[in-house]
This record gives sequence, structure tokens and C-alpha cells, in this order.
Amino acid sequence: MTDMLPEQALSAPATSALPQEISTPETATAVATPTALPEGFVRMGLAPELVQAVHDLGYTQPTPVQEKVIPVAMGTDHEQDRYIDLMVSSQTGSGKTAAFLLPVLHTLMQQQAQQQARERAEYERQCAEAAAKGETTPKRNRRKDPTNPRNFKAATPGALILCPTRELAQQVAHDAIDLVRHCKGLRVANVVGGMPYQLQIAKLQNANLVVATPGRLLDLQRSMQLKLDQVQFLVVDEADRMLDLGFARELDELFCALPKKRQTLLFSATFSDAIRAMAKELLRNPLSIEVSPRNAAAKSVKQWLIPVDKKRKAELFLHLLAQQRWGQVLVFAKTRKGVDALVEELLAEGVSADAIHGDKPQPARLRALERFKAGEVRVLVATDVAARGLD
Repeated sequence: MTDMLPEQALSAPATSALPQEISTPETATAVATPTALPEGFVRMGLAPELVQAVHDLGYTQPTPVQEKVIPVAMGTDHEQDRYIDLMVSSQTGSGKTAAFLLPVLHTLMQQQAQQQARERAEYERQCAEAAAKGETTPKRNRRKDPTNPRNFKAATPGALILCPTRELAQQVAHDAIDLVRHCKGLRVANVVGGMPYQLQIAKLQNANLVVATPGRLLDLQRSMQLKLDQVQFLVVDEADRMLDLGFARELDELFCALPKKRQTLLFSATFSDAIRAMAKELLRNPLSIEVSPRNAAAKSVKQWLIPVDKKRKAELFLHLLAQQRWGQVLVFAKTRKGVDALVEELLAEGVSADAIHGDKPQPARLRALERFKAGEVRVLVATDVAARGLD
């Protein structure tokens, strides 16, 4: 059992919200001129639309990991003519999600603006050429409806973020959606197991950034619904957890499908031998950034250990729940069977509880999160697989 504080996307307390699955902003929200923009983010040279989103979310200054990662990730190695690969170790609650989202989104926006400028220049050239010949001005290319099967094309995202669990992937996608609220035409798609294939295929159309778990991503890639040959930015989040869950083979297959020329950002709680071996295969001359001592917890997290007989864990938990007068509690158990057994015991004692584990379908997992968020459930019990991802 554990008291757990959520990983915050930026440097101030985040509001609790369930992630949306897809973001498809078709028009840009007008960017107002605020009285006090977060200067730390402004100095980094981030796009005004991203700085405005950060301001809207109520954040003031970057966290240490954001200060170290964002400027480097946005920079280039001029000798190699490429973006810089990074290995980053940072504790939970440090704001690492924004540390990789902001530079990736910034670069995608820059590339989008450059592409639009090229298209405008080409259109103006065609107009000038038509005028010189006395011909009719050519029509602009109209955007085709991606939901029409006749217009289907395999998705070709420019950026890919890999997460070990559905909950973490949905949380990261939600943070990305918050950050692109002012970015015209920049689309975020979330690809996880347990969701309808056809819905995900439709929503993947024209996606610039895809946040995914390895299994479902490979399914879509193998069936040619998604192509990875245009990915320029790869982020592997919670890489050590990815290996713990046995994703090594899936990762190897995905890495082979990606272009060799790309930027890779690898985030891991620890730099174990297995992670260093992965980095050696995946990254090119990476910079290593270690923000905190290995396995250190954020200062806002209090930890304590209570030795107890295995058979009396549930009894002790019920005692602490009453004695400490805890409001809502997030509990992690080792096995799915253990999760279900604890939930049954809690319900029998009149404590409202729900469960999340791999045997439950995704809609049931989302309902459990929704009930917990709404305060309908006092105790949410999950397998430790979900320990990094439940916000």
C-alpha cells in the first residue's frame, strides 16, 4: 500500500482530470496577451502558443528537469546536423512529462510553419505563372475529410511517445492536449489497447503526435494503418518499467520500423545495465541528465515502511484507514488476484472500493478512474504495473 502523489506535468499542482483520448483542434484559439507570462519558459525560446498554454494552466517557473532538458532538446548538434539525443533520469513528481512534450511540440510547430510557408510560396508562384499566361487563378487544395473511407491514408506522425501502461499513455496524451490548445492544426492521438480499432484508426488521420503503448501501436503498424517512417522524434517514457513488463521484443520491432535519422529522448527512473544497453542501441552519443539521486522521491512525497505478516496486510490497512481518517487512498498490490481479494474485503467492511488491473477491459478501468476522481470511491486498488501512470 502506498500514499502516492501524481506526477505533475509542469511546476505547479495539476488539477485532477481524466485524459481525453484524442485532440483535433481545427482552429486556433486567439492568444491573448497576459499581464505576466512565465518568464522561465519565455527565456527558453518556446513558441508563444506553448508559453500561453503553460500560463493558462497556472504554472509559473520550470522545474529543474525542465530547465535542464528543454533547451538541450530544442538545440541541435551542428557538427552532426541533427537534434541531440538525451538520457534523462528524474523522480516522480518532477515535471518530466512537460520536459519532453514542450520541446517536441515546439519543433513540430516550427516544421509545420515552414511547410505552410513553402505551400504558400508554391501557390503564389502558380498564381503568378497563371496570371502571366492569362489563365484562371488555380484553386487551393482543400482538406479532405479523414473520416471518409475513400480518403483513407495510413497515418504518418512526426513524433511518437511510448509508455508502458494505458493509464500513463492517456495521462501524457491529456497533458499534450492541454499544451496544444492554442496551436492551429496540431493534432494529438492516443493509441492504447482495449479501445475500438476503427475509432482509433479514424482519429489517427493527420495526427502529428501519437502517444501509445507498444502492443496496440505494433498491431496498427503491422496492419498498415500506421507508418513510422516519418517519425522524427521518439520519446521512451519510463523505459525501465517498459523492460520490467517484458516489452523488449516489441520495442526492438518498433525501433527497426523507425527511421535512423531522428531525435530520441529516453526517460527512466534508473540507469540500470539493461537501460544502458538499450540506450547504446537506440541513441547516438546521448547526453546524460540526472536531476536527482538515484531512486530519490520528490520532497512532497512522504514514505514509511510498516513490517507486517503477509496474511494480516488487509487487516492492517483497514486499521490505518480508520485510525488515520484517510479520505481517498490509492493502493498498489502485487497480483491481480490480490487486488480483487482486497477490494472484496473492503466492500464487505462497508468501504467503497474499485479495482484496476490487466484482466479488466479498458472501459471498466476508465470507469474506476472516473468514480475515484468523482469521489464515489474511497479506495482504488491497482496492480503495481499501473504504479507509474495513475495521476
